[in-house]
Amino acid sequence: MKVAVQILNTIKTIPESQPFGYADLGIEPANFMTAAKALERLQKKGIINKVSKGVFYIPRQTVFGTLGPDSNGILNRYLFEDGRRIAYETGYSLYNSLGLTTQMAFRIKIATTKKRININNGSLQVSSVKSYVEVTDENYVLLGYLDALKDIKRIPDCSTIQAIKRISALIKTLNTQKQKEIIEYALFYPARVRALLGAILENLGVKTKLDVLKNSLNPLTKITLNIKEKDLPTFKNWNIE
Repeated sequence: MKVAVQILNTIKTIPESQPFGYADLGIEPANFMTAAKALERLQKKGIINKVSKGVFYIPRQTVFGTLGPDSNGILNRYLFEDGRRIAYETGYSLYNSLGLTTQMAFRIKIATTKKRININNGSLQVSSVKSYVEVTDENYVLLGYLDALKDIKRIPDCSTIQAIKRISALIKTLNTQKQKEIIEYALFYPARVRALLGAILENLGVKTKLDVLKNSLNPLTKITLNIKEKDLPTFKNWNIE
């Protein structure tokens, strides 16, 4: 079967607005060049539209006009690879989901160690940043908490004190194993994250592996957050001022 015919037959089985790529079309790598030309012809005919490099969708026609690609479907293509999580949302959309801000993100930011992502497709604006560690289904929530600590002074409509209280409440729900894991991941983050996590954990009464965090800090380095003892009683133990 010719590649162009194979692509057309497969596309007929894909729901409208659902993003798809070469893998979804069953195209062998050796035929990618031929497939690219066939997909280009389908774009010119208006049968499919392009989302980003190697990602397409079938536009859905309604009485209100042409609908764009499914946003969640697009994001999932970059959050997962072969069924494994390789990325997670960070930035304002993450902080909104954590209850740290009510502001909505106009541009979604994705953290990953994989390839750079840049999508500019109508209302969907996506860019990527490099995550500090390899992302998995088991650690991405913890990495999100650490990202919030990293950006604690830049979260919109949320004071540093409010953020500390909210993140403390989230960390308090972690079991002992997860608390150990978040400490291990924090070692890859900047000093201010390690110091603030240490102060929060100590304030929560956690003792396991705190020495690891403490020993990772330069005793001469000061972290300026302008908080008071009543807000985080342990902050002075971690070179925070």
